[in-house]
Amino acid sequence: MPVDLIILIAALIVSWLVFTLLIKVVKASISTAIFIAAVVLVLQLFFGIGPQDLWQQITQLPQTILRMVTGN
Repeated sequence: MPVDLIILIAALIVSWLVFTLLIKVVKASISTAIFIAAVVLVLQLFFGIGPQDLWQQITQLPQTILRMVTGN
């Protein structure tokens, strides 16, 4: 077997593995994005909490956790 054929087969295998990994990452990202959108939609429709309010709480989360841990 020539070395070029072995390198070609190895390159095809690595390319296939990278492609399948990429597909898995994209699927996970899309499902996570859909879940986040659904949560934000439910919060807005049922509780009147907008995305800005949610983002403000997320940015203040480290401070809130620190206050809970220190007891202030």
